[in-house]
Amino acid sequence: MIEIKQLAKKFAVENPKKLSEQEKKDPRLKGRFFHSVKDVSFSCNKGQVLGLLGPNGAGKTTTLRMLSTALKPDAGSVMIGGENVLENPIIARRKIGFLSGTTGLYGRLTGRENIHYFAQLHGMQAEAIENKIQELADLLDMHSFLDRRSENFSTGMKQKTAIARAVVHDPELVILDEPTTGLDIMAAQTVLDFIQGLKQKGTPVIFSTHHLDEVQELCEKVVVIDQGISKFDGDIAAFKAMADNSLNRSFMSIINQSKQGEQGEVSCG
Repeated sequence: MIEIKQLAKKFAVENPKKLSEQEKKDPRLKGRFFHSVKDVSFSCNKGQVLGLLGPNGAGKTTTLRMLSTALKPDAGSVMIGGENVLENPIIARRKIGFLSGTTGLYGRLTGRENIHYFAQLHGMQAEAIENKIQELADLLDMHSFLDRRSENFSTGMKQKTAIARAVVHDPELVILDEPTTGLDIMAAQTVLDFIQGLKQKGTPVIFSTHHLDEVQELCEKVVVIDQGISKFDGDIAAFKAMADNSLNRSFMSIINQSKQGEQGEVSCG
């Protein structure tokens, strides 16, 4: 079980004068600090796929980067199997496979070489690496470009290679930040099928998305973040039930309630 409790992260604002009008109005801006994530809590069980939803700028990516230990939180805990992985980032990186919003491939290396390099970093042996690359290439339909230099890859090729690189070590938890963004229908479906395969193996997956049809297809759980706070954490049936069994209306209902709450706080102040 993965359990996230009260994560928080703020960033110093170097030059407040350069902020946009929208940023200046954001209630998370307090003095010289922007509180990107204020209080996010949720859990994900073995074999579950959790869809992380929220408007642009809600704090989703910051949350996922903290889960992956790429960012150190100011407060909160991340427990995997009862162990607080934030206290030992090295162990965390063995347990977690993380796909960030940017693929970050080494352009002069082939797809195979990119995956092989990260497998070596995880201490895998040569034969096991080659077997795993073949398996992932089958699952993600990568054989046609696996041995080409990645600087010439399309968006879909880069994304598939980055996903393979993230999961080559068979992590206990997979975190994907908008894995289908920019992909065509065929490539996106391949990625969704791959997530379904992780689910069938019992690997918990947390992924952020703006596509509610992906949530409908894959997810048992939904978490909605707005203004750096988790506003909903429940199963998909409970999420749908909030607004006439409609994912879109349920999402908008939660966001509108959040805005009304903020307006109430301002008027009371």
